[in-house]
Amino acid sequence: MKKYQNVSLVDLPLSPYDIIVVFQNKDGRETVIRAQVRKASKGISFKGGARGGVDRIYISDVKTYVHSTKTSDLIIGVHPVNEDAFELYFVPTVLVERLNQKSISLSRIASLKNNYFFLENFKNHKVILDASRKLGLIK
Repeated sequence: MKKYQNVSLVDLPLSPYDIIVVFQNKDGRETVIRAQVRKASKGISFKGGARGGVDRIYISDVKTYVHSTKTSDLIIGVHPVNEDAFELYFVPTVLVERLNQKSISLSRIASLKNNYFFLENFKNHKVILDASRKLGLIK
């Protein structure tokens, strides 16, 4: 993410996204990305709204939801490779909506690993869906 110097944590505990990424398009205009960051060990969960950590108490799934274009623009899966390195999986929420599932294995989305094309083109749904078809992610 060092490529994008304007990256900020969102300090709003009830926000459906964790970071904001701002970068300049080729035409000079700024693009703002609302990104949800998820730990990615064997897969990435697309569910949100549930409290994590040791103090969590689940009474029901009333507050849970699957991320969509309404809640965020992109899910970034962070997969630790070792203590000092990690891989990023960029999953636009338009693709999450099309997949219509609550999670996905990393092996299924290997083509999204460190693939900044999906981060930079998240707004162009047609381009994202066409590229996803070519990669065999959707039909």
